[in-house]
Amino acid sequence: MLPKKPTATNQTQRWTFAQLFGLVKRNPLMISQWLILWVAVGTAGGLFAALYWNVLELLTHQLQRFEGFSLLIVMPLAGLVIGLVIHLLGNPGEIAVIVDNIHFRGGRLDSRKNPSMILASLISISAGGSAGPEAPLVQVTGSFGTWVADRLKLQGEDLRTISLAAMAAGFTALFGAPLGGAMFALEILHHEHIVEYYEALMPAIVSSCASYLVFAAITHLGIAPTWHFPQYHLEKIDDFAIAIIFGIIGAVVGWIFMGIFRGCDRLFARIPGPIYVRTTLAGFALGTLAVLLPLTRYFGHEELESVLTTNFGAVFLLTLALGKMAAISLTVTGGWRGGFIIPLFFTGACIGKAVVILIPGLNSTLAMICTMAALNAAVTRTPISTTLLLSKLTNLSPFTPILFASLIGFFLAPKIPLISSQLKSQTEVTEL
Repeated sequence: MLPKKPTATNQTQRWTFAQLFGLVKRNPLMISQWLILWVAVGTAGGLFAALYWNVLELLTHQLQRFEGFSLLIVMPLAGLVIGLVIHLLGNPGEIAVIVDNIHFRGGRLDSRKNPSMILASLISISAGGSAGPEAPLVQVTGSFGTWVADRLKLQGEDLRTISLAAMAAGFTALFGAPLGGAMFALEILHHEHIVEYYEALMPAIVSSCASYLVFAAITHLGIAPTWHFPQYHLEKIDDFAIAIIFGIIGAVVGWIFMGIFRGCDRLFARIPGPIYVRTTLAGFALGTLAVLLPLTRYFGHEELESVLTTNFGAVFLLTLALGKMAAISLTVTGGWRGGFIIPLFFTGACIGKAVVILIPGLNSTLAMICTMAALNAAVTRTPISTTLLLSKLTNLSPFTPILFASLIGFFLAPKIPLISSQLKSQTEVTEL
């Protein structure tokens, strides 16, 4: 943010902003040109997210009609199209690239990769890949923040802050949790146990609030809870012990998931040829999984509700969780585009419910949500934002047990994270 004693150059820059936004340089309120800039970036992020979501729903409704063995044709074809888009328009990168850019390029995100990311992710998600829209939304809105900063000739921390605020806006739109979205934009960048760039927290929160209002007004999503878990009330101290136990279970599942993910990554790395070969093969593998386990198709936004309302057996739920972890890994390592937060929540819910079936008497809501939290925190290293997000998505007001489970998942996670750029430098990777 602005230094306490700005240089003459910054003074001129601030006066330019004041003229641009029609503000008086000195005013008695905390409202400033920066506040208006954060709101503008968040509003633009909300508008883009709403447009993206509406297009995604339109495509999904068309492709959802294909079921059964037809998926063995439809999903490889979708994979071929995804690969051709990336081959012709360029590789849009992954979340690790965003983290690297924030750390090492001063927060500058390349908007030239957006056409490839938008098209590839729309096809990936609507065709049934096990990855959600949070990653493309974060990348596109974050690069828009960089574009705005370049137009206003911002540099250094000011540029990074606008990019982070825009990233938070994109993430918040999908989850409908302004505080959780703002925290995620910062927490995903953390180095070991340290949340960096905390000076961007207020800009990220303001931008997230603006994005949330715009997205909710257009799509009518994010106002009510996303998933309807049975009611839960925190009444006993024993519930914290249960939260810790399911936190350990979630962390163990996180280790298993990362093992599957890295195995798939090594497998696809051995496949020669252009990227559309890999994306097509991934499409066939995902289609096969979807034929055997239909609930592994798509990113789990609606499918998780089926887990909550249907009386599945414990063996089926554990099989479904394993299939979902394989589907997420095949989607991401196979070159399809999207994020894995909601798919991980789906996996955690399956594991938590299966354990409750095997050990009757436990509260199913507490078990499922704590496992969801711990699994996501173990994989993404975001225990604070995971707690805030799940509290909003599930309408669980006593979020302290979720926090306990998230922290357990975080501290029991492997020392080398799945997103290796969270270690901040390759030197530190070797030192570890």
